[in-house]
Amino acid sequence: MDPLGARSQFVDVQTLPTWQQQIDENDPQFVQDHSDSLDNQQAFPSPFPFSSEINHKIILHVGDVALLNCTAIVNTSNESLSEKNPVSDMIHHLAGPELREELFKLKGCRTGEAKLTKGFNLAARFIIHTVGPKYKAKYRTAAESSLYSCYRNVMQLAAEHSMASVGFCVVSTTKRGYPLEDATHIALRTVRRFLENHGNNIETVVLAVSESEEVVYRKLLPLYYPRSEDEERVFLPLIPADIGNSEGEPVVPERQIRITEKPGTLEEDSEDDEESLEVDLGQVGTHAFARMEGDVDKQRKLILQGQMSEAAAQKQHQRNYNRWLCRARAEDLSDIAALKALYQTGVDINGRTVMVLVGRNIPVNLIDIEKALLYFIHVMDHITAKEYVMVYFHTLTAEHNHLDSDFLKNLYDIVDAKYKKNLKAFYFVHPSFRSKVSTWFFTTFSVSGIKEKVRYLDNLQQLFHCIRPEQIDIPPFVLEYDERVSTYKNVLNYDT
Repeated sequence: MDPLGARSQFVDVQTLPTWQQQIDENDPQFVQDHSDSLDNQQAFPSPFPFSSEINHKIILHVGDVALLNCTAIVNTSNESLSEKNPVSDMIHHLAGPELREELFKLKGCRTGEAKLTKGFNLAARFIIHTVGPKYKAKYRTAAESSLYSCYRNVMQLAAEHSMASVGFCVVSTTKRGYPLEDATHIALRTVRRFLENHGNNIETVVLAVSESEEVVYRKLLPLYYPRSEDEERVFLPLIPADIGNSEGEPVVPERQIRITEKPGTLEEDSEDDEESLEVDLGQVGTHAFARMEGDVDKQRKLILQGQMSEAAAQKQHQRNYNRWLCRARAEDLSDIAALKALYQTGVDINGRTVMVLVGRNIPVNLIDIEKALLYFIHVMDHITAKEYVMVYFHTLTAEHNHLDSDFLKNLYDIVDAKYKKNLKAFYFVHPSFRSKVSTWFFTTFSVSGIKEKVRYLDNLQQLFHCIRPEQIDIPPFVLEYDERVSTYKNVLNYDT
């Protein structure tokens, strides 16, 4: 405890200036120097528009995160929560020996996860521990996703525990080797998206950095948190092409849209060229999209009449898919994402990516089906670049959860060929007799090449032969149902 009358070493976050108030003397000059070009810029909508409300929640602070007097601070560590680094060492020093005892009870933390402990002797009530990824260039995609998960899960914990303020350190250490600027892009946009979508009750987010880290943060903050409309427009051209999805999750290079197979060459149909150019420039709106769909219908008619070659038909299909993908990236799909009906989990026993589809989480009668289709394309595009498997939990689905066969047929016709080629198995868990009949009919008469990939699994134990339990995130109600059914069957077997 500090001696009576002595100044406390802890920093009250309420006394720190917010990002909206932190106007660096060079920043207004930068905007002024570019004021002549502002009027000449085309008014593209910024993916990170000026928001005074959000800016007043952000604080950039040069100092030690362990000294912040806020609801929770973030500690970056390794999987055993024992890493020695300046941030962790200071937190342990100030928190006291009770913290180490508490961490021992947690039994580690996986990369990308976040776990909560008390703050003990810190000014902060809680400590959120997270493990950043080890960075290797050839595994960059995995590292990006893991680092996103770190920031996302920290914010999620803060929201779930009604925390008013959270103090972040830089969630990567020298030992882990993550490039600071790349990590900062992910950190800033993830926090921004969370505050937009789920952060109503979070009042303050402090970004505690060192002097060397401050240079990078101060350079990149205006991209994601512009403090005026002029600053928004000046920094718009500097925003990276990959700004993540509606939650800020990274988009890997394989997701970038390629409108034509040979960019720069003229296509046979000049009208299609003009539309492809519009898509390439990102100018896809509802009306332009509707015009494109009209042209696709004409091309489909030619295909049915046998007047288009197979190569031309494939090119037209690719162009149509790219338009859907472009629209999927442009629209706000956060309401569909919130359903948690489709998500990526671990890998199967063969190392293939596992995607999970939860039937009960799809309120077909309440959602915009077209937006659901767009969300599916948005999530799956980069996944299907390599071999993958789907796990569909049909558990406790009702009539209002069943997707119409016309919708499924439309989806099958729209998606890229890689979706069908790289899908190696479709695990149908807890099927009913009716669903088996419907699936057989659909895969036999409506679509081709899928029927032999469908595997019906009556219980989770059968699924675990293909995917280890630790590699798949199973909804609690599915686990409860499976256990209840297994118990009931065991009782029946015992009685007989």
